[in-house]
Amino acid sequence: MTDPDPSVDADPDVYADPNVDIALAPGQGHETVLVLDFGAQYTQLIARRVREHHVYCRILPHNAPLSAIEALAPKAIILSGGPASVWAGGSPRCDHGVFEMGVPLLGLCYGMQLICGELGGSVAPASHREFGRATLHVDQHDGLFEGLPDDMDVWMSHGDRVETLPDDFEIVAHTEHAPYAAVRHATKPIYGVQFHPEVAHTPRGKEILRSFLFNVAGLTGDWVMSRWIEDEVAAIRAKVGENQVICGLSGGVDSAVTAALVYRAIGDRLTCIFVDNGVLRAGEAEMVEEAFTAHFGEGLIVARAADRFLDKLAGVTDPERKRKIIGHEFIDVFKAESTHVENANFLAQGTLYPDVIESVSAYGGPSATIKTHHNVGGLPEELGFELIEPLRDLFKDEVRVIGHELGLPDELVWRHPFPGPGLAIRCLGEVTRERLDVLRQADTILLAEVEDAGLMRALWQVFCVILPVKTVGVMGDERTYESVVAIRAVTSEDAMTADWAQLPDGLLRRVSNRIINGVRGINRVVLDISSKPPATIEWE
Repeated sequence: MTDPDPSVDADPDVYADPNVDIALAPGQGHETVLVLDFGAQYTQLIARRVREHHVYCRILPHNAPLSAIEALAPKAIILSGGPASVWAGGSPRCDHGVFEMGVPLLGLCYGMQLICGELGGSVAPASHREFGRATLHVDQHDGLFEGLPDDMDVWMSHGDRVETLPDDFEIVAHTEHAPYAAVRHATKPIYGVQFHPEVAHTPRGKEILRSFLFNVAGLTGDWVMSRWIEDEVAAIRAKVGENQVICGLSGGVDSAVTAALVYRAIGDRLTCIFVDNGVLRAGEAEMVEEAFTAHFGEGLIVARAADRFLDKLAGVTDPERKRKIIGHEFIDVFKAESTHVENANFLAQGTLYPDVIESVSAYGGPSATIKTHHNVGGLPEELGFELIEPLRDLFKDEVRVIGHELGLPDELVWRHPFPGPGLAIRCLGEVTRERLDVLRQADTILLAEVEDAGLMRALWQVFCVILPVKTVGVMGDERTYESVVAIRAVTSEDAMTADWAQLPDGLLRRVSNRIINGVRGINRVVLDISSKPPATIEWE
């Protein structure tokens, strides 16, 4: 076994679907590095680390057809870690043709063991498993460890190890318990490391990956956002032709950037539709209208459908039912409004990698569905639209960079992520107008205090959750029996993992006092100190 076996609550991995229209692929015309996923917790992190070096990176599952891999013309391939054992029956494999493509290969943990096993070496359970920090001793610096010290900390997570190397392979580095902690082919650009360079616990890991990309694979790092925008705008313009495009606005940065990209490509042939579903944040609808009008001018349809959504949600407590109800109603409302736009053959959506990650996996990969996202395959084919999803392969921070490049205002670019089902999944239990009103008041206080403290950009998300329980309290010498609100504040890079944020004591005290004293119906405020995994950021 290599990586710890992820539980059902761990984050699944995203797979770039080669059937998606490659004309709009963000890496079009750029050097591409491909990550093959063997079920690791850290697969997305590998892709992020590669992109930090201005190299475009995509992910496919380990069992992707060789034709799909070759279609992406990768300049290098990285094999991820994974929870399985190479020597076990039914363990994940990739097409053996990957090892014969002639492109530089880097195997990480399970990926290294697979390389060695496939090319004639042997892998077996280790007599001393390594989980956590270890000291790596570099034996050969050229190539992967060029310019790095003789000894450095690395993060290990494996129960198996390579016992014998394939022919023509040599040791590059070792640890106390792993004699083959890093290996390479003597003449081909094939490397394997037993540790995880992509995680923060390997302090020089970013430099190790950089060495693979530039020293071993000879890449140039040509993927920059300004050029990406030019390429994407040209691709949208070519695909759409003289047709009209509809875009669903949500009030968040993803749909705003999508709209801005399409608007730059086709101008006033874009029509945006904003659905007020009754589970938005305080002032959301007004903010969207004002921001859209200021940036795009005409071309916004606002569907005020709050009563319709809330009537359907009455009495519903199951979170997946909430999501499905909101998704289905959104489709119906959106469909009705879209009939007012003539010659609209395309639908633009702000789908991101994390949306795909937590909803689907391709080729029957190892990922588990944690929760559904209404904007991933949410609008059925019978609507007659062809999808445009320019952000589908991007992370949130990359989208924000694009937003700045496109001139969107900070209040849009730096808005915290907001779930498609909105406050319905932050209102645990039944969703009612009264409970939503209480939640909005508490949330407004929290956000105002965090903003005043100058912490908004330091946090990935901060919000309130109203719980489906009541507790006893005392106010004005009288007994109260009212609702509980939880504060959720996290730091993250991409929502794949998250740590709870340690907000200042004074800030928490002010928030609690203001909510309890100012929001009728709440007599207790609690703090969520769970990380992701095992918890998710949202409560439902």
